Amino acid sequence: MKSARPLSRGLGLASLGLIALHAAPVRAEPAPAAGVLTLSATATAEVPRDWMTLSFSVTREGPDAAGVQTQLKQALDAALAEARRVARPGQLEPASGGFSIYPRYGSKGQINGWQGSTQLVVAGRDMAAIAQLSGRITSMAISGVQYGLSREAREAAEAEVTAQAIARFRLQADGQSRAFGYAGWAVREVQVMADSAGQPMPAPRVAMAMAKVADESALPTEAGKGTVSVTVQGSVQMK
Repeated sequence: MKSARPLSRGLGLASLGLIALHAAPVRAEPAPAAGVLTLSATATAEVPRDWMTLSFSVTREGPDAAGVQTQLKQALDAALAEARRVARPGQLEPASGGFSIYPRYGSKGQINGWQGSTQLVVAGRDMAAIAQLSGRITSMAISGVQYGLSREAREAAEAEVTAQAIARFRLQADGQSRAFGYAGWAVREVQVMADSAGQPMPAPRVAMAMAKVADESALPTEAGKGTVSVTVQGSVQMK
């Protein structure tokens, strides 16, 4: 007959292990810091939009893909040649966009032709020159107009507005610390977040409708203003 002592001994060791596990010390969470103030300050400025993006596109179709490709290339080459005559870095910069060709299917699922499209994008600060160019490009039609802020204008505006937001944050910290009976404060953590609503926005539909009334006609332009906003938020330790 087998002895049950080894089993009992094993159970005893397991019980000791459970007791030791339950007896392990629990690490206490640190108490929240006292005298901590959470703040948020925002500064906003309206900035004239100084960047214009004008998009041209053309669609062609035909019985074979090679013929459609040739027609698209001819239209794009003609538009690029016109744009390159007045191109200037930062002022008027042309760039070719997407170029796609895809089959057309009949009712029975067979290919009965081909269709394709391509795009030209002209962007820059010289809105008057870009508007004039819109009347001289006849191989493609205007497909979109957007106004925004150039990188230089956006960065300059953000720098100015950031200084204002930081000053407001500090003013809040001064006033609220004194109101709570503290003599001063020190920054614990802070975040600076910029939001530039002056980024490209679509032009009004009225301008789009007047885009191609006649050759040599300039596109009506009204860039308006964009909004640059900076928010400073964080916490301070009152002293």
